[in-house]
Amino acid sequence: MKQKLILIGGGGHCRSCIDVIESQDLYEIVGIVDLPHNVDNEILGYKVIASDEDLPRITKEYKNFLITIGQIKTPSLRKEKYILLKQLGGAFPSVVSPKAVVSEHAVLGEGNIVMHNVVINAGATIGNNCIINTGAIVEHDVLIGNHVHVSIGAIVNGGTKIGNDTFIGSNSVIRECVSIGNEVVVGAGVAVMRDVANREMLKSN
Repeated sequence: MKQKLILIGGGGHCRSCIDVIESQDLYEIVGIVDLPHNVDNEILGYKVIASDEDLPRITKEYKNFLITIGQIKTPSLRKEKYILLKQLGGAFPSVVSPKAVVSEHAVLGEGNIVMHNVVINAGATIGNNCIINTGAIVEHDVLIGNHVHVSIGAIVNGGTKIGNDTFIGSNSVIRECVSIGNEVVVGAGVAVMRDVANREMLKSN
């Protein structure tokens, strides 16, 4: 029997998550939590059943949650909802597309979404509440912290370390064994060839 799952956030990223969840066929989406003015709306056939103020009640009725708020530059909203739901006793399964290739020798934390056509290779470790977006490659022995978004088509080469709350933009390339700090923003298409300190912002020329 499928486990029941509540989605937190009803924007564009939610739509992509729904597609992955449906293809995985392990969870029944019973509703979405979004802004108050969106309650009773539908997203891809799933009803917005509550707003944030209802979360204490929702966590008494349901166990499993996935943060489906997107993350561009800052993870603050995703992180806030994750911490709140943890405090309320929520659980966070990681959702992995059947079209992704995830090594049996990789480790995934909780609350992650691994999108279609992702590759996560042997020895890689992904923290909690991360987005590994469509077509991204996370190579062997990569260490990724919590609340990280590795965006569409990004390539993270072997032995790289990525700190918490960091954003790796679409089609960026991270050289092997580079260390990237916390709260870093790597713009789309950037080639990162050196270590990056906390809170740096790297843009394409």
